[in-house]
Amino acid sequence: MHIGLVGLGKMGGNMRTRMRDAGLTVVGYDRNPDLADVDSLAALVEALPADGPRVVWVMVPAGDPTRSTITELGDLLAEGDLVVDGGNSKWTDDQANAEMLAGNGIGFVDCGVSGGVWGLQNGYALMVGGANDDVAKVQPALDALKPTDGGYVHAGRKPGAGHFAKMVHNGIEYAMMQAYAEGWELLEKVDLVEDVPAVFDSWRTGTVIRSWLLDLLTAAIDEDEHLEQLRGYADDSGEGRWTVQAAIDNAVPMHVIAASLFARFTSRQDDSPAMKAVAAMRNQFGGHAVHTPPPPGGDADHG
Repeated sequence: MHIGLVGLGKMGGNMRTRMRDAGLTVVGYDRNPDLADVDSLAALVEALPADGPRVVWVMVPAGDPTRSTITELGDLLAEGDLVVDGGNSKWTDDQANAEMLAGNGIGFVDCGVSGGVWGLQNGYALMVGGANDDVAKVQPALDALKPTDGGYVHAGRKPGAGHFAKMVHNGIEYAMMQAYAEGWELLEKVDLVEDVPAVFDSWRTGTVIRSWLLDLLTAAIDEDEHLEQLRGYADDSGEGRWTVQAAIDNAVPMHVIAASLFARFTSRQDDSPAMKAVAAMRNQFGGHAVHTPPPPGGDADHG
């Protein structure tokens, strides 16, 4: 299979490598010429076999960058070709993009991608939305990217189904991280448990709360037992807000996920021990920026 890939950052670059390792021919474009195989979207489309269908996978930031990229591809591609949005777009954007591309006979698939910086090694969990025929056009790439066992779902045939599923996934992730973080803060606070890292490590086997997030938090506190190198500040990338808004729109009670989102807002007002743990987990699984204390006479690192 030949496929174009737009956006070669932390996720996109590793995805290109994983697809190539599986035998796919990948042509990548990025605004950073040091990462790109071609120098423009037009050149990327030209590099794909003309006998089609041509498939272009977009991995750029949600919102205007994704909309403008897909709009340009709509003018470059032809009837029967396909655009895949693998970024963190809101499902309502998928519906608009699918309608716009359909006017030119171009198919659209939305794909929620989870796996962070570990996806190259472990594979990516993929949540896909789109018509059966369109999903079939990109299936070899989906097979190359997903884990060996499981980790893939065609969530629905309507545009937005994949990103809606990924949005709810991320809302649950917020709540799980918050629970682990609050438990860590309590264990640290009470002068009774002598080895908090060992307690977390013991939970990784045999307990009902074992998970990859627990593994990552254990790794973080092994590196910095009291998380003293972090500020208790945690960003949110949008999906938590969208999840809570969807819950409001559909009258679904969402107490825990909403509280975990608001906790992140609180973290930007006061330095929170629990939020140090949330920040540590986000950095471990996704390479997300952390906020470190300022050195003497210097500014804080918001890297």
